[in-house]
Amino acid sequence: MYPEQLLVEPGGSKLVNCSTSCAQPEAGGLETALTKSLLQSGPQWNQYLVSNISQDTVIYCYFTCFGDQKLKSLDVSVFYPPKQVLLKLQPAWVAAGRPFTVECHVPAVKPLESLTLTLLHGKEALCNKTFTGEKNGTRGATVTHNGTAHREDSRHNFSCHAHLDLRSRGGSILHGVSEPQMLKVYEPRPDNQMVVIISVVSVLLFLFVTSILLCFVLGQHWRQRRMGAYGVQDA
Repeated sequence: MYPEQLLVEPGGSKLVNCSTSCAQPEAGGLETALTKSLLQSGPQWNQYLVSNISQDTVIYCYFTCFGDQKLKSLDVSVFYPPKQVLLKLQPAWVAAGRPFTVECHVPAVKPLESLTLTLLHGKEALCNKTFTGEKNGTRGATVTHNGTAHREDSRHNFSCHAHLDLRSRGGSILHGVSEPQMLKVYEPRPDNQMVVIISVVSVLLFLFVTSILLCFVLGQHWRQRRMGAYGVQDA
């Protein structure tokens, strides 16, 4: 059978060739539940168009030679490329020193075990996740990174890169990139309520200290007036 591996996007079509080394095969064909059309044929080969492929399946080529039927199978894999790579900053505005989260989500991608998501800040990789061992499906994939905001974070964009490596299935590496986003970092402002409390406490403390000093000065003055001044005469 050719190709030896069949990789196709959902709803796609592919050519499949079946051939045999038998000089005079009695019969031959292609067994599949998919829609098939015989395009060309020869004494030892047949070419088919297999169409409307929507899910993973197996198809079979067969030939009968001198009453003995030979059969060969071909695995068909349906893949979903990372067409959408969505990046979200939570929150988009954050005070310096406060936490924030970068989230990357690919809504529909398959096979998951061939997917790698990389979060970048400028050219620096913040997080790199390969979904090895994940079940096939089209529910999507998500990766998150938690960080603390710094003033220099606003100098470079955040982005997410998706890589779907289909080389082991006879394909290539497919890429997807999110729209870059900038984290807006601002200096935290003091809490107005706290400023009021501190101001009130400072004023009360000042008045208390002032009243203590005033009482001390007045007390000393009153004491001197009460005792008066007495002269000393010679004996």
